[in-house]
Amino acid sequence: MSDTPSGPSDERRRNASLREALDDLLDHVRDIAHNAGGMSAGELERAEERLEWLADEVWRAATSKGP
Repeated sequence: MSDTPSGPSDERRRNASLREALDDLLDHVRDIAHNAGGMSAGELERAEERLEWLADEVWRAATSKGP
């Protein structure tokens, strides 16, 4: 992958839905990393489900044809 004007870093700036989905995913991962030790099994399960849902959102945003 080249870092040309149409490269990955440019897409992040142009694709607001991808940037938002990535930000949400990172926030959730950071929250889990910070709090996992004190989370119950049920909370961890819900956190994992949300993580999978957010990853799907990132995939959809990254593979959509629109900006």
